[in-house]
Amino acid sequence: MGDGASATAERAPRDSRAKATSERSLGRIRDAGESRKTVLVALTANALIAIAKLGGGLLSGSAAMFAEAAHSLADTTNQAFLLVSIQLGKREPTAARPFGYGQERYLWTFMAAVGMFLAGAIFAIGFGGVELATGGGESEGFAAAYIVLAISFAAEGTSWVRAFRQTRSEARDAGKPLLRYARESRDPNVKMVLFEDSAALIGVALATVGIALNELTGLTVFDPAASVLIGLLLVSVACWMGRDAKHLLIGSAALPEEREALEDAMESYDEVEAVEELLTMILGPNAMLVAARVDLRDDIDADHVEKISTEIDERLREVVPDVTEVFLDATPGRNA
Repeated sequence: MGDGASATAERAPRDSRAKATSERSLGRIRDAGESRKTVLVALTANALIAIAKLGGGLLSGSAAMFAEAAHSLADTTNQAFLLVSIQLGKREPTAARPFGYGQERYLWTFMAAVGMFLAGAIFAIGFGGVELATGGGESEGFAAAYIVLAISFAAEGTSWVRAFRQTRSEARDAGKPLLRYARESRDPNVKMVLFEDSAALIGVALATVGIALNELTGLTVFDPAASVLIGLLLVSVACWMGRDAKHLLIGSAALPEEREALEDAMESYDEVEAVEELLTMILGPNAMLVAARVDLRDDIDADHVEKISTEIDERLREVVPDVTEVFLDATPGRNA
């Protein structure tokens, strides 16, 4: 075998993939645009709701209303973080960052989780806990609180419906059940908005029940108890968000079915005797690195090695559209 028999094809020639790359880029731009719209809707709704809840809390003296105001303020901050992440994450690769800035999305998601915990959960639990310990204060202005909560539920519901529809559409395109897609999705934006809005609706319900029981029974324990429950709800959401972001931020692998599809694609070529090693890493919501070492038949010459390497590169990008970087070590007769 000649000196060129062992070839490493890191990337196929650019002109052979120009059309496919352009189509994938346009798809990602559309997805990013939809995500940005969803986040903007959520940010606007949460900002207005936070102001309304704060006013309702001042009028009623309700601990649950103050907790909900902190909840909406935390959500507003999170949406601002997400908008920053979308803008920074779409920057083009540079010499210093050859794989792009996609993982920056996960960094800001993690910061949003920390912000939710600090700004929302600690305040809600602390304020409600103090009110419980001191016997609670006198509450009044229940009508104002109910009006604010009703408006909040409608606004949060509108944001939730948009996030739900986008997630459902993406799940349908991916051929997956909604809950499974939401759990496995690598795009933090829509998933985060969907779960945040779900938590917000639950929080509004808890505040309503707490205030109603306070009014009906005259016992002041229910209102601060609702505040503590809202805080615990925020803790659970913040922990889930942080864990999900951490998993992707430190470089997670592709899903098992994606790895299987990549391996099957390589093994489908008659020239491939074995896939010795397959490594994957998520680089962003729609970006994946694939590094593979494959053994080719012993009778393949250098020109054929280059040709089959290019074909495998293109095939991997077809079977898993998120694949953006391929490093292929294709060598004939490795086991000979």
